[in-house]
Amino acid sequence: MRDRILLLLLLLAAIALPWLAEAAGSPATTGLATRMAIYAIAAASLNLVLGYGGLVSFGHAAYFGLGGYAVGILYAHWRSGEAFLGLIPGSISLPVTLGAAMLAGGVSAAILGALSLRTRGVQFIMITLAFAQMLFFLFVSLKAYGGDEGLSIRRRGEFPGLDLRDAAQLYWLCLGILVLWLGLLRRVAHSRFGQVLAGARQSERRMAALGVAVYPYRLVAFILSGMGAALAGALMVNALRFVSPDMMHWSKSGELMIMVILGGLGTALGPVLGAVALVGLEYGLSGLTEHWQFILGPILLLVVMFARGGLMSLVRRLLPA
Repeated sequence: MRDRILLLLLLLAAIALPWLAEAAGSPATTGLATRMAIYAIAAASLNLVLGYGGLVSFGHAAYFGLGGYAVGILYAHWRSGEAFLGLIPGSISLPVTLGAAMLAGGVSAAILGALSLRTRGVQFIMITLAFAQMLFFLFVSLKAYGGDEGLSIRRRGEFPGLDLRDAAQLYWLCLGILVLWLGLLRRVAHSRFGQVLAGARQSERRMAALGVAVYPYRLVAFILSGMGAALAGALMVNALRFVSPDMMHWSKSGELMIMVILGGLGTALGPVLGAVALVGLEYGLSGLTEHWQFILGPILLLVVMFARGGLMSLVRRLLPA
């Protein structure tokens, strides 16, 4: 009951944030909070395979970027009036573009995951990184969609009943999607499916001895994780109105992994805390110095050294029983 009350209070504070920011004379805070919510979706998706499944995927930026390009490509063809591949009409409807992004992320995760999951350990890390970099260089070469300079999107998607040109309404939409996605992932993690993932993380050989084939479970988790990362990428492109191959770069995968580890592996709210902390630190420190990475590194190191289990474990220790 205490945890539920705390979560409710945090959710109410998150909902009220645009009004509080406006009252404080800092409307830019709403845009920052929107980025935090979007990255939290991506980090929570990665946490499904990294935290619960024990699979160190260094290529989730590929699905993040594919989701963004699904929005950008559909927008470009909507503007030109030409169908994509001569078959798929362009669109700026947000439900359509988000669905297309999740489909692209899911299909690509199914293909790449089916190959990557046949490896283990360092080989798995390297093959996911290699596939992500292949997609990165593919989109760098697509001059029709901006190449390495990226693609500008002059208007955000349209959602029934909302005006997403308003920063507050876009934030509330991203916050609502985050809450729904976290609820779905929590159900998955606490189901029999999630128990098999956790068991495979602890001992794949033991699961095989029990007669459980873990490969299909891991593949489904990989697909679901890819769909979530693509969903986050699509929302990010709508927020920034710009997409570029940098969304697929290996460094973006590293950022998502840091968010998960910083917040707490295998916890429901850990990736959210990690996303809020990392984005907030980057924003605050970059305003102080252009060499903000030299300050961020030691801070992250201290958290990893003295807050075993991430920020989530630190929060649990600080809260009264």
